Amino acid sequence: MIVTGIIAEFNPFHNGHKYLLEKAEGLKIVAMSGNFMQRGEPAFVDKWTRAEMALKNGADLVVELPFLVTVQSADYFADGAVSILSKLGIDQLAFGTEELIDYNRMAEIYATKQKDIQAYLDSLPVHLTYPQKSQQMWETFTGISFTGNTPNHILGLAYTKACAVRKVGLQPIKRLGAGFHSESKEGAIASATAIRKHRSDQDFVEKSVPNAALLQACPQLSWDNYFQLLKYQILTHPDLTKVFQVNDELASRIQAAIKQASSVEELVDKVTTKRFTKARVRRLLTYILVNAVEKPLPEGIRLLGFSQKGQEHLKSVKKSVDIVSRIGARPWDETTQRADAIYQLGHPQLKEQNLGRIPLGIKSNH
Repeated sequence: MIVTGIIAEFNPFHNGHKYLLEKAEGLKIVAMSGNFMQRGEPAFVDKWTRAEMALKNGADLVVELPFLVTVQSADYFADGAVSILSKLGIDQLAFGTEELIDYNRMAEIYATKQKDIQAYLDSLPVHLTYPQKSQQMWETFTGISFTGNTPNHILGLAYTKACAVRKVGLQPIKRLGAGFHSESKEGAIASATAIRKHRSDQDFVEKSVPNAALLQACPQLSWDNYFQLLKYQILTHPDLTKVFQVNDELASRIQAAIKQASSVEELVDKVTTKRFTKARVRRLLTYILVNAVEKPLPEGIRLLGFSQKGQEHLKSVKKSVDIVSRIGARPWDETTQRADAIYQLGHPQLKEQNLGRIPLGIKSNH
């Protein structure tokens, strides 16, 4: 049987994600962000709820991405996630994209010309953004042109590089429905942005989200729940440059801006410059919130849930992979576990995220 990997946030899980799982071939392993997102924000609903929704809609295994893989720019995010999935024996990676181009051919070219490509990237002008450099590089080496300004496609290109070096195939799947950040309520497939924005519209949520009752039964969070905690961290931290990826310039910009800002969005606006994008600033604020420092990634793979088929597959890989199914006195990953403890502070009704929690077992319904 083909084993297909999927890298996801499911923030929250919606009909577009269900469609992706339906289109993915064979046994489906999802590497999912934990309680903080790639763009630098808290998860809308906790990782266990999102894992359960995925398992009820076609996933066979859901494993958690460590915090220092999740909250990263596209290339590091993709490389860390594909590394975990390849240990679990995937043959290919399925992903949603706005542009259906020949990603497998691009991967072949990247695998054979990796050094030349890196040298070319290093030679490009510093004023270009990374996505602009990336687009220029791909067009130069593959002759394939594309618009390059859509988030899923930018991730698709990062997945292409990560899969190329590990000889993992690619299964691009055309995204349906509204645009990535569209707030539209029209159509059966709404964006995650629209669902977060219109979360109080019960009819809309039920139309857009499979197993909507799961989503509606748990606390729903945003940066607003953490602003005071973030402010406290910034004001009391003895040296912000000790935090992951925070340099002197950013530390002083953040410390000056926090005195006037009344929300995270306002703080991001004050700190952002041409050199420091909003996404980068949000990620840095997330690192500050959880006091993240550079550390090696965990060896073990954290299991959140499985179907019967997924459980069978786990038996076949268990000898070569350290599967962490329960976190007790011995930590899995201190940074991720601290991030989870801080995430829990966002709402009094949030359940314990790690200690004593065991993987969800879901009977296959597909």
